Amino acid sequence: MSALSGVIVADFSRVLAGPLAAMTLGDLGARVIKVEPPTGDETRSWLPPVDGEGRSTYFQTANRNKRSIALDLKDEGDRKLAFELAMRADVLIENFRPRTMARFGLDWETVHAAHPTLVYCSITGFGEGAGAAMPGYDPLIQALSGMMSVTGPADGEASKVGVALVDVIAGLNAATGILAALHDRKTLREGQRVEVNLLSTALAALANQSSAFLNTGDSPGRLGNVHPSIEPFSTYATATGPIMICAGNDRQFEQLAVTIGAPGLAADPRFGSNLDRVENRAELRTELEERLGLDSVEYWAEALNDAGVPAGPVNDIGGGFGLADTLGLEPVTEINGIRTTSSPIRLSASPTETRLPPPELDEQGDEIRSWLSGPREEEL
Repeated sequence: MSALSGVIVADFSRVLAGPLAAMTLGDLGARVIKVEPPTGDETRSWLPPVDGEGRSTYFQTANRNKRSIALDLKDEGDRKLAFELAMRADVLIENFRPRTMARFGLDWETVHAAHPTLVYCSITGFGEGAGAAMPGYDPLIQALSGMMSVTGPADGEASKVGVALVDVIAGLNAATGILAALHDRKTLREGQRVEVNLLSTALAALANQSSAFLNTGDSPGRLGNVHPSIEPFSTYATATGPIMICAGNDRQFEQLAVTIGAPGLAADPRFGSNLDRVENRAELRTELEERLGLDSVEYWAEALNDAGVPAGPVNDIGGGFGLADTLGLEPVTEINGIRTTSSPIRLSASPTETRLPPPELDEQGDEIRSWLSGPREEEL
């Protein structure tokens, strides 16, 4: 049996953060009903790229293990169906702008009064206070939070991360909060509201960079691939391309020095401790790349890993999947001809499952409408 068997999720969200949270619950066994407007989730039209059937690969990112029903929340009849769905759900997820759900009678206060055990999750860009009217798009959050200011080359332009990272982390935060609320419901005998906003998510995701600012008052800057606190911990040039080396302690640095044929580097007072290496990183880079340039990235990756020094080439995404496949991690799940990234969660007793492919718009609409019109004790 799946971990969340019997849990019903009403997914009113769209684009990425909310749908990812709902899909995570679906992977864990919940029955997820995706409520879409008649025009569909916006990401259905975000293309290219498309798969062999012309479908948006973006939509497929976050919508497996779901059933789709199209409802026009401006229509009274459809609003009644949406409310009935909320009454039957264990979890409701929405990421509209604040107060939008209130216009449809689906806000937390209204739904909680009628269904006290429901776990209600709201994902916003900037919370529901002074920033309620601000639109929360991932690149904007990356810019406003300071994430872009620490991303990119030291002498270049600030850059966003190459994926909607804040949305992804917000979705995981939402799923975590929902699971905690479901667990707490056993004791409280009541649901609660889970709130996640993208700006707070980004600030928390900045981790050591946020901590550096909070405890020194100085905002970190861009360092490219260099780590602000560890050296060597970056990409370095070899004869055939860059290699990432992460020597996180003195022992690993000593093994690095021996492996590249320069054991004396570990005894050099400029590089004796991590602090020394950070303060003299330019000189250390020159020493390392002089020797790394004598052979290929493939040679050094193998040699350094054999010596216990974390290192590897800078793969493209295909190379990343290839590595995971080689290691037996089963990174790809295929269902009905659609290939998706496998859930990274592994449970020994109640494993995740891919039961349903990303649905077509309103694909299960008739089935869901019939269920919502019948007795509440009936199972979908």
